[in-house]
Parts: sequence; structure tokens; C-alpha cells
Amino acid sequence: MSTITAGAAVSHVGRVRTNNQDSGYAGSALFVVADGMGGHAGGDIASSIAVRRIAETDQLDFASAQEAEFALQSAMIAANQEISATVEDRPELTGMGTTVSALIRVGDVIATAHIGDSRIYLLRDGELSQITNDHTFVQRLVETGRITPEEAAVHPRRSVLMRVLGDIDQSPEIDTAVLGTAPGDRWMLCSDGLSSYVSHERMLAAMATAPSAADAANALIEEALEHGAPDNVTAIVLDIDRPGTGPAAPQLVGSAASGLDPELAASSRQHNRLPALLLHPIRNSAPEASFQPESEDYLDALIREDRRRLWRRRLTWLAATALLLGAIAGAAFLGYRYTQTRYYVGFDGDRVAIYQGVQGTVGPIRLSHVVRETDLTRAQLSPLSVSSIDETISASSLDAAEDVVRNAQQDSSG
Repeated sequence: MSTITAGAAVSHVGRVRTNNQDSGYAGSALFVVADGMGGHAGGDIASSIAVRRIAETDQLDFASAQEAEFALQSAMIAANQEISATVEDRPELTGMGTTVSALIRVGDVIATAHIGDSRIYLLRDGELSQITNDHTFVQRLVETGRITPEEAAVHPRRSVLMRVLGDIDQSPEIDTAVLGTAPGDRWMLCSDGLSSYVSHERMLAAMATAPSAADAANALIEEALEHGAPDNVTAIVLDIDRPGTGPAAPQLVGSAASGLDPELAASSRQHNRLPALLLHPIRNSAPEASFQPESEDYLDALIREDRRRLWRRRLTWLAATALLLGAIAGAAFLGYRYTQTRYYVGFDGDRVAIYQGVQGTVGPIRLSHVVRETDLTRAQLSPLSVSSIDETISASSLDAAEDVVRNAQQDSSG
């Protein structure tokens, strides 16, 4: 049986970021994506360390998928140790970390390893499935039934990660799995710069119509850019035994492609132990991901905080709305009061009448009403007076309006 795996990797800094903290690798059997965090000074280093360390697994031969699964897990733990060692030597990088999603093909099966909110997808027979579960605060809320997937998509803490590789935890929990694959399958790994801004339907269309892995990866990046791509975005696509495909040379993208400071890389390898660890969040400006340790007490505290924030926002909104409506009502009342200081003379049917207010309406509200209807009719007036009163004659006061009526009566008797 042929075991050709054709892959391609593409990474873009996005339309907002100034540096690319994503890293990716597409090899002969191994494919990895990592999304770094920790600010300008650290995210790119963390993802580069992780991808370059895990990429060494591509040089190994595995007798079974279970061996490959264990090797991926071990490589990710080793990458975690290197990131921690780097922080020990470079304290200014404290808090840097990275998500990682990786898979390796062994014959007709795929071994996966995953931590964070980067994702692995499988396109098979026209259906696109998400293989990994996000290790995020909102995903945990969804899994425990506290919010719906629709609420998770717009939740203010949707970028908070519960698990990452970094100097936070010396024994991070990594999800692994062994899955079957078949000729014609198309797998895709991506950072959340893609999955957060491109809908499932658009992702499916881009992957299903592209003739090659490279075309699919480029189409996915274009979709993200069309949607603004505020974050770094990386897509890695691999085809399983598709007609016309062939193996490609190993490819590094993103920050891993630029290489590490040799001195920094060497220092991370010289440590045989992890430093003492402090539980602290990785601080980033939204909408970058951030890390918070996973615990039920912490989740409950965040939920209470979010509820308080929601009520504060609602109260603020209600207060602002009440003030705005009050201002509009006040302005409307003052405006109406002003109109009632004005008068005009016009016809009420065939009779001449004095109106208080101004001509016109605001919705169902008339801005004038008859204050006196005279005995003077249209037929008694000259054509010139009829024309003037038809168009109405404004008056600054009731007395001035009475003068207009008297002048019209004199005109009729003349």
C-alpha cells in the first residue's frame, strides 16, 4: 500500500500584529502548529522552541502508532522543559508559553497530541470534523453545561487558555489519540487566528475545492485575511494518498522559520531540571490568548466575576439609556412648549380659524390646534386673501393673529 503524505504549511502575521508568534512544521510524516503567547518578547520564542524540538520526531521510525503517540507526548514535555529552562536564564521572558497541535502518520493511522486552542481538522467524504477539543475557559463552561456554544463564541473570556506549554506547569496535561486515516483524507492543523475568524462552512469550502494541500493552505489564509485577520494565522494541510500528490521537502514557517538566537537555544538545552514554578497568568492585550490555571474553584470565581461584570454592564447600559431617553424627552417637551407660543391663521374646513402652535406633526402628535374658529368663510374673502390664508399666515401672539382676522374681515366687507 502506498503511503504518500503531501503537506504544505503557510503562516501570515495578520493585518494587525507586528510580529508572528505562530510557528509551524510540515514534514514527511510529522505536522505541527504552535501559537505562542507572552507578548512581543516571548510568544515567538516559545512557539519556535516547541516546533523545532517536536520536529526532531520526524526523523524517527515507529513500529506502531502508539509508539508515535508516546514520542509526540514526550517531545512536547521536552519542549515544555526547554521553554521553562529558557525562562530561568531569561527572566524577562517569564510567562511565555505556546499552544501545540501535532500529528504524525504511521501507515494507515494517525497519532495526535494537543494542548491549548490550536486545532486539528479532518476532511473526509465532504464532511469537515474538528478532531481536538480546545483547552479554554469557555470550552470548559460549555462542557459543564454552564453556557451554550453560541454564548461561548462571543464570551469576553473566550481567549483564556486553561492548558499550555510554558514555564507554568512542569507536567502539563497533553491530549493524545490514535485515529484511522484513509486515502483521500485531507487533514488540517491551524492556529486560532484561523478558527476564530473563519466559519466552519467557509473552512469546509476552502478545503474541499482546493486541488492540492498547498492550494488549500493558501485558500484558508486568504479567507482569514478577508475577515480582517487581527491575529497571526497559520494553516498546515496534508493529503493522504491523493492522486497526483507526492512528498514535499520539510518546511518550517512562522517564527520557527526565522531561527532562534543560538545562545538562547543552547542555554535551553543545558538544563536538566525545571525551575521552581510560579502560577501566574500570561498577560497579553486582547484579543491575544492568555493563560489561567485550571481548577474548579478558579472557574467558579471567574463565573462569579463575569456575572458581576455582566450586571454592572447592564446597569450602566440601563442608566445610560434612561439618561438618553430623559434628555430626548426633555428636549421634546421644551420644543413642544416653544411651538405653543406661536400662532397662525388658516382655514378649518371653509372657515377662517386661529391656530396655536406650528404646522406639522411628529409621528401621531399634531403641533397645533384651533383656539378660535371665526364666522368668516372662504366664500366671503377675496381671491388674494384666500390664497394667503390657504398658505397660512404666521403670528407671534394671539393678539397678532386676531389682527390678521380683522384685516381679512375688512377686506371681505370692502
